[in-house]
Formats: sequence, structure tokens, C-alpha cells
Amino acid sequence: MVKTICLVGTFDTKGLEFQFLKNQIESAGVSTLAINAGILGEPSLLKPDISAEDLASASGTSLAELRHEADRGNSVAIMAKGAAQIVRQLWSEKKINGIISLGGSAGTTIATTAMRTLPVGTPKVMVSTLASGDTSPYVGTKDIAMIYSVVDIAGINSISRQILTNAASAIVGMTNKEPQVTNQGDKPLIAATMFGVTTPCVTKARETLEANGYEVLVFHATGSGGRAMEDLIRNGFIAGVLDATTTELADELVGGILSAGPNRLEAAGEVGIPQVIAPGALDMVNFAAPNTIPEKFQDRTFYQHNPTVTLMRTTVEENARLGEIMAKKLNKAKSPTTVVIPSKGVSAIDKDGQPFHSPEAIQTWTTNLKANLDQKVNLIETESHINDEDFAEKLAMTLLKKLQVSN
Repeated sequence: MVKTICLVGTFDTKGLEFQFLKNQIESAGVSTLAINAGILGEPSLLKPDISAEDLASASGTSLAELRHEADRGNSVAIMAKGAAQIVRQLWSEKKINGIISLGGSAGTTIATTAMRTLPVGTPKVMVSTLASGDTSPYVGTKDIAMIYSVVDIAGINSISRQILTNAASAIVGMTNKEPQVTNQGDKPLIAATMFGVTTPCVTKARETLEANGYEVLVFHATGSGGRAMEDLIRNGFIAGVLDATTTELADELVGGILSAGPNRLEAAGEVGIPQVIAPGALDMVNFAAPNTIPEKFQDRTFYQHNPTVTLMRTTVEENARLGEIMAKKLNKAKSPTTVVIPSKGVSAIDKDGQPFHSPEAIQTWTTNLKANLDQKVNLIETESHINDEDFAEKLAMTLLKKLQVSN
């Protein structure tokens, strides 16, 4: 069966480049479906299967109206909305198997908005002039492959030809490759959070859960990881949560670079699935290289994790606030919820002899959590470090018991 790849972009200004991309894909035996999102003029080279007028109409307006308003920002938003609706519909009707685009800031915004409506696993490739910078606004929590264009997307030259050829080969390969079927397809999914400094804990807990018939999806608690996990929870994929590494809450509170937003630690409670929580890596806030740290933090305690990641120790006062914040979030949960406390430290560098060790901080967090936590939320205090095997076993077995009851 011949697969179909969707091309979406501004054919009025990037027609030559999209035509080249289309030719490369079709020469590999894959069909294309072209969606024009350009509003400045009519496509001169590539005739679209779905017009810019169709996108504007899907958003409740017209192309003529957008041209009359001449508001670039609003036009991009309107075309992005229309592209997202149409691409999602095409996918749900099984008319497309993958999606690819190229562009600058406007084209990248429009195309990736459409890409983010598609499920994880659907091939998505974006060639962009912005792909060497912060791509989080475009990727979000989806598996979008961003390829840096190196040169501006302005004609076919010796550089752009090779990059667009590579991009076409990538989307063709992704689309033609049949998904691998494993024997884990019918296993209930557990979501777990991990950082490098909580890896021993989560690895041991994962092994225990997998030995008991569950498939564990581990999310790196880097902001996007927490958001991706909670998206999957809200979409109904997850049976239970082992939230061992809640560090993203510290970044949200203090102003670090790895915040998952104000709604972190809420999805499992909203949908009503069992969750077991630990204060993993609440001892730290994340920044990039040392010269990026705001001046107001210069007198704090730091640890150079690697050349591009600098960790800042959370204060006792911040831990007090984190205890209150976590309690208020968990009090809203409609699901069986347990917090397990490791009294001897919450990360690999929060233990006796390590730079972030602070018994006062964990005790203050514990005191404020308990003072604000409803009785319906279970609390287990241990004389363990978070990376001790017995603590990991406690997390896993507690969740297993909750899952058995909920089933």
C-alpha cells in the first residue's frame, strides 16, 4: 500500500523549495498531499491539494479578509489553527501517514502547530531556520524531528539541496517503516519520572514493576518530560504513576529553566489513576552555564553538573513552600495517592558528605507537607535515602498494591 505524506507550508513564498521536497518524496515511491498556508499571493509552482482559502475557512474567516487586515501575527495564528484542524482530520480519516514542512518563523509556527495535533509515533519532520535554538515552543511534547536548515530557505543551492534531500529521505524512511510489534502491547502502562540524580531509585522501581507485568515509561524531569507525561495521563494512556522525581516544581517556584508549568503534579489526580509521589531532586533548581544564572542568585550554593547544566541548592524556605504547594495539589486528587518520604536525602548529591546535603531542608519540607495534607492522602516516612534499594522497593510495592485495588 502506497503511503501518503502531507506537505504543509507557505507555497506562495517557498514554492520552489516545496516542489523540490515533493519531487524527492515522490521519486521514492511515496505520494504527497500538499496544503498551502501562504496568504501573500497565489502559489506559482506547486499546486496545492488543499488551499489557503480552505485553511482560512476552517478557522472561521476568509483569505480576502486576512489580506485586507494585513496583520501578519494574526494571519499566522489563523492559518496555524486551520492547518491543525485539517491535518488532524486527514489523519483521522487515514488519508495521510506522515507530515513534513520547511520554513522560517511563520512557516515553522504553522506547520508544527499542525504536527502537534498528531499522535506520538506519527512521522513528523520540520526543516527550519530556527532548529538550532530553543525549539520547545514548536516541539512541545510531541516527537517532531527538527532539522536545522543551516542556510536560509531561499532557493535550491548546494547546501539546501542536500538538507532537503536528507529531510525527504528521513520522512520517507519513517513513513515506510512498519511499526515494530512487541509482546508488551497489552501490558498496562506506568509513567515514572527520573533525573540523573534519582536514576538508581527509578531503575530499581522500574524493574520491580516490570517483573509484575507492567510496562514502565520513564520521563526525564526536564520540564518537557513532565508535560509529556501529564499529556499522556490526560489522554488516557497511563494506568498508574510513579512520580519519584518532582524536581520540576522547584524550577517553577524559584525560576529555573526546567519548569513543567503551574499544573505539574495534577493530571493523575484529575483523571483518577493511582499515584505514588516522592520528593526526588527537590534539592535543586536548574540553570544552564554559570554565566546564565541571574544576578540575584549569586550568593547561593551551586553544583556544576556538566558544562551546560548548573544546579542551585533550594533553600529551607523554598522547601517549606514546596511542601505546601505539593500538599495543595495532592489534596485535589480523585485517585488513591501516597507520598513516600526519604528522610536521608532526595538526590545523589543530597546525602551525607555531598554538597547539597541538608537534613533541615527535607525536614522542613516534610513538616509543611504534613501540616497541609488532607488525611485522604497516605503518607509513608522512611529512614532511607531516595536511591536506597529499600526505598525504591517501597515506591514500587506501594503502587502495585494501589493498582491491584483499583483493578
